[in-house]
Amino acid sequence: MHCANTLIQQAADYSRYFKRQLDARDWLGERVAASLENPLTRATMESFLAEAPVDDNTLGPRLRQLRAWVYAHVMVRDLAGLAPLSEVTSAMTLLAEVAIATAQRILTAQLAQRHGMPCDETGNPQDMVVVGMGKLGGGELNVSSDIDLIFLYPERSNGTAVDTDGARPVSAFDFHTKLGRLLIPALAENTDQGYVFRVDMRLRPNGESGPLAVSFDALENYFIAQGREWERYAWIKARPLTGGEHAQLETIVRPFVYRKYLDFGAINAMRSLHAQIRREVARREMADNIKLGPGGIREIEFIAQVFQLIRGGRDAGLQIRPTLQVLDALAARGLMPQETVQRLCDAYNFLRRLEHRLQYLDDAQTHMLPASSEDRAKIAQAMGFADYDALRAELDQHRAHVSVHFDEAFSDPSASSHELETVWSGSVDATITRERLESLKFRDPEQLAQRMQTFRQSSRYRAMSDDGRRRLTALAPRLLELCAQRHNPDETALRVLTLLEAICRRAAYLALLQQYPHTLARVVELASSSSWAADYLTRHPLLLDELLDSRELGEVTDWTKFTAELGMQLDQLGDDTERQMDVMREAHHAQVFRLLNQDLAGLLTVEKLSDHLSALADVMLAETLRQCWKKVPKKHAAEHRFIIVGYGKLGGKELGYASDLDIVFLYDDPDPEAQPIYSRLAQRINTWLSSHTPAGQLFETDLRLRPNGDSGLLVSSLEGFDEYERKSAWVWEHQALTRARHCAGHAKTGARFEQLRHELLCQPRNVSALRSDVLAMRKKMYSAHANKGEGFQLKHDLGGLIDVEFVIQYLVLAHASQWPELAANTGNIALLKLAGNVGLLPADVAHDAADAYRELRHAQHALRLNDQDSRTFDESLSQARKAVVRLWQSVFESLP
Repeated sequence: MHCANTLIQQAADYSRYFKRQLDARDWLGERVAASLENPLTRATMESFLAEAPVDDNTLGPRLRQLRAWVYAHVMVRDLAGLAPLSEVTSAMTLLAEVAIATAQRILTAQLAQRHGMPCDETGNPQDMVVVGMGKLGGGELNVSSDIDLIFLYPERSNGTAVDTDGARPVSAFDFHTKLGRLLIPALAENTDQGYVFRVDMRLRPNGESGPLAVSFDALENYFIAQGREWERYAWIKARPLTGGEHAQLETIVRPFVYRKYLDFGAINAMRSLHAQIRREVARREMADNIKLGPGGIREIEFIAQVFQLIRGGRDAGLQIRPTLQVLDALAARGLMPQETVQRLCDAYNFLRRLEHRLQYLDDAQTHMLPASSEDRAKIAQAMGFADYDALRAELDQHRAHVSVHFDEAFSDPSASSHELETVWSGSVDATITRERLESLKFRDPEQLAQRMQTFRQSSRYRAMSDDGRRRLTALAPRLLELCAQRHNPDETALRVLTLLEAICRRAAYLALLQQYPHTLARVVELASSSSWAADYLTRHPLLLDELLDSRELGEVTDWTKFTAELGMQLDQLGDDTERQMDVMREAHHAQVFRLLNQDLAGLLTVEKLSDHLSALADVMLAETLRQCWKKVPKKHAAEHRFIIVGYGKLGGKELGYASDLDIVFLYDDPDPEAQPIYSRLAQRINTWLSSHTPAGQLFETDLRLRPNGDSGLLVSSLEGFDEYERKSAWVWEHQALTRARHCAGHAKTGARFEQLRHELLCQPRNVSALRSDVLAMRKKMYSAHANKGEGFQLKHDLGGLIDVEFVIQYLVLAHASQWPELAANTGNIALLKLAGNVGLLPADVAHDAADAYRELRHAQHALRLNDQDSRTFDESLSQARKAVVRLWQSVFESLP
């Protein structure tokens, strides 16, 4: 007790307010001493109130007594170094919650005696929902804070008016308005015993001119019709403290605060809001304000919350309230460097602790550093510094760090004009424009100038807002300058202009490119490297976000982790099929884009790229099957016995960026209802994969390789598939089977398919007849794709990729009965080497053909990255082509 009394006296020497409280309340010192050892909890606060009756007459005094005790307890522990910042802010938040809930309960009962209660359709009373905003909502109240509140109430779901059920009924609006008018003074009136909390209601819809209590429907309509950007910022921390229907309220608030897309336009809105605050700080000479001044608490909150506004719609993990938790989440996601986050967290802790010590002096809601030397000495001592100068030195260091990081997050890179603005805007004559573009080394300046003019005359450009045009005018000249630095400036500029035209009416994308110069440079680099990449980005501009963190682009995807996270994300969406389809497409596009970036950076071989693209396709097929099975009505069993088999490039794990999927649906289920159920499932899967949604398309699908092709059943039983392959299949269908594999679905059924495939490929064949059939099919294909131009068509010409594939398919079908290992779907290069090892090919022919196949695939891939036909005039491929011809002749003895 002696130690506690010493700590209490030290606090009283520091705080003039606490000294007055001890003199006025003879019970307070003893009460603080008795509780000082432990932090306060909601239960201890409620127990305090329960020690004496709390009713209409005693509500005000009891709440003020509670406040005096909690404040004193928190202050003494804080100044003694016993309470971390989190304990202080948590205790003050709990005090507000307990006081609000207690006051609402007593006052609601008082009103209900006179008017009754508003009720829902089933007769259940509908309590008012008090929403805590700002630091109360975030659980971060300071010790002398006011509380920002909004009073809401739910309405009947059928939209009918609600009246109370008492002897003197009033409308629900009047009831909750009366309750609000009673609640505010119960907390805020400054009586001879002080106040509980100052109450600020200005954040409600329409501010001070708006109704005191607002229905859920009115709130939603306000958000849609009048909600402003700064209100989105304010509602980030909104938290319902009383009443019910919180889930319904969340469905109203979330889409207003968090956009489904990446909302980079929020940066400009937040920058504008902060500029207003800084102007006010300067006008009122508040540079020493540690909350609103440069490098203050508000700037840290802005940094955290702008990321929430930008990304929270796509990342539910950022829809959290406490500032420090948000900063930690940003570091965990790689959105901010860990070192930056640590500096901001350290500054936040320092500033909030200093804020409390400023307020302890007189229980004043102040954030200004004191002017008197006596108070400055007290503040320094309370913060653990030898003198005020030492305190000020560390304070200035923290604020400098915050200012640097704030400027990084909110600076406007395009605030100054660019010398090419006149060229972009067309405000100078054609001769000057041409000369200026020529000086930048554009080879065809007239074509580029005409393209820019076409852009400016387009309907999309004319439909842009004035703000959007200003952003574009700031952005386009910088893009031109970057394009001029590439080895193919004209092509790059034309591709970038096409992208700009596609996104020019999407302010968020322009804001992203405007805000992050390194992303702008990366866009130009991609456009220069690959027309396919530029087109992909144009079709899916959401992927611009992927360019923000170059470290993430280079990471190798953990497909197991990716699968688990995607599945969890889709399950959280419940029955929202449309959103699930979009999320899958967004996830797929993002992964393809990451692989594309790694590919263009030279980090992936074509083989490794194909492995990753095939693994991604497998994930998407498996997840599509899982989601579609959940949605099949009247299932005959809890678990399906259904699989998806991949053929062609998917089956051979040789997928490219734009490859379609050759798939076949099979099942192994004796239930008589299986066929129609699995047919509906297969239809649903195909629709899910191939439909175009706002997020694009997952895959083009080709189902023609199923038994009997287009005229066959959409889904076949394994037994029926086996019978067809043995009795009716053409040789080309067995050739296709060499590259088939189980990609998704029931594991045991998949294993049975793989066993069946192995048996089918390993059955003895008439090699002579097989040879004739394969040669006839190759001649048919060659005639259908006869080269009508110059150059070498990599896929279909003699010595091309198809020749290698036909040779391998023939060797598998002809010899797998003797060498079963040939039936393994290990890829064409591995199978060539195996054929050489077992003597089916001369070793040198097999080796050279494998190298040639790899080289041809690389060349084909490079051409497709720039949307070119697989035709080359590159003489360096002549040796590869000759190696393939030798391979063909070593097996078939003559050219096809």
